[in-house]
Amino acid sequence: MKQTSSTATPDISDEAPRLTQADFDRAKFKVAGQDASKSEWQSAVRTKTGKLRINIMLDAPIVEHFKALAGERGYQTLINDTLRRAVAGERLEADLRMIIREELHTT
Repeated sequence: MKQTSSTATPDISDEAPRLTQADFDRAKFKVAGQDASKSEWQSAVRTKTGKLRINIMLDAPIVEHFKALAGERGYQTLINDTLRRAVAGERLEADLRMIIREELHTT
């Protein structure tokens, strides 16, 4: 078979130094450019993103399924998106049922 492309593999090496726990321990938190405590920073992040940190138990096969789907992306994001679609679908179904009942009642 004739080769149609001779693209070289890109260099993906990283010259940045590895971060250690000590680096993270020295981190300074800022909110709107001002120094803040870790709890103030976490509160500001939650407020901005509208996300809430919770603990939830999921079956191992469910987690493995979403990890396999996610690849390099975050599997938690896929779970969140799937739950969002399920909630929206329930609302859509309820709305359609209501509309159909109303239409059947008026005819």
